[in-house]
Amino acid sequence: MSEPRARAEELDSADELAGLRERFVLDDVVYLDGNSLGALPANVPGRLDDVVRRQWGELRIRSWDESGWWTAPERIGDRIGRLVGAAPGQIVVGDSTSVNVFKAVVGAVRLAGDDRDEILVDATTFPTDGYIAQSAARLTGRTLRPVAPHEVPDALGPRTAAVLLNHVDYRTGRLHDLPSLTSAIHAAGALAVWDLCHSAGALPVGLDAHGVDLAVGCTYKYLNGGPGSPAYLYVREEHQDRFDSPLPGWNSHTDPFGMSPGFEPAPGALRGRVGTPDILSMLALEAALEVWDGVRVDSVRTKSLALTDFFLECVSAYVPEGRVECVTPSAHAERGSQVALRCPDAGQVMKSLIEQGVIGDFRHPDILRFGFTPLYVGFGDVERAARVLGEVLVF
Repeated sequence: MSEPRARAEELDSADELAGLRERFVLDDVVYLDGNSLGALPANVPGRLDDVVRRQWGELRIRSWDESGWWTAPERIGDRIGRLVGAAPGQIVVGDSTSVNVFKAVVGAVRLAGDDRDEILVDATTFPTDGYIAQSAARLTGRTLRPVAPHEVPDALGPRTAAVLLNHVDYRTGRLHDLPSLTSAIHAAGALAVWDLCHSAGALPVGLDAHGVDLAVGCTYKYLNGGPGSPAYLYVREEHQDRFDSPLPGWNSHTDPFGMSPGFEPAPGALRGRVGTPDILSMLALEAALEVWDGVRVDSVRTKSLALTDFFLECVSAYVPEGRVECVTPSAHAERGSQVALRCPDAGQVMKSLIEQGVIGDFRHPDILRFGFTPLYVGFGDVERAARVLGEVLVF
């Protein structure tokens, strides 16, 4: 037995989270794409069957009250809050990440006041965040300035209204310093808006502890909510009474069934709601979040770092020298839960890996991206993925 394979067995035998794998529907492939779409939790099909057959099929409209449909956005938001360090009553679930980015950025600008006319946005951001920030700037009459996250402290000034940043870079897996950047933003009198798509469910976030003003995130990656599962919006409690959503809908009205022609915002995080909740995907997400029962995010982070460390060790052992370049930071404080390798023929290499049962993804133009979801990825998976990668790159 090779040394990496023996080491993988040792690590798997000592893994306190190994039993969580049984909570998911998996096969014999190595699935390292949970940072794009999480695996299916085993309890979700049965729960959806109940939602469709009994709650919708039998109770029908009564389920808005009797099955708790109406309160699902805030109830599920509180479940997510535990995973990102937010006390109850600050997260509402619904809409897409893009829609929630729009609400958060415009809402932050309005909170900042009319004398601040500039928005800073992460220049390396996932494209949709940039698109939404551009639109928000046009609609609010602000100037948008893209800057790299490490340049933010020097770019801040008395004109800055809000800063939109990604917690983890989706290409490289670089983890940005949320506490220090949030502190710098506040010192300049601006508001911090964070996109948690690639960090929630993979590492501690600490929204309340670090004073984040607003945050958004998707639920289909490390939270395993399913394709197109609804996103969420965090509005810090101290801002809620002044949060002015650019998308006021009947669900965010203080009296939604009063059908008043005038809008009066609901109290608390409910101001982040817009229209009728997407109940089927919402309740699939709620069931999926049950896999987190009894799981500490700190333990997930510990395993995540061990998995990525071991993957890099195995890549060094199996992959011909000089064939790939790791663009993910080696320092734990700067690494999310993925590893990105630069490879000239990355697109074809990933196709070959997938054909041999190792699922990662390709990011244009030359990035092999591997995501490590500690709830169901083991060290044996990691060793096999690196070994197959080495075999593919020999040819």
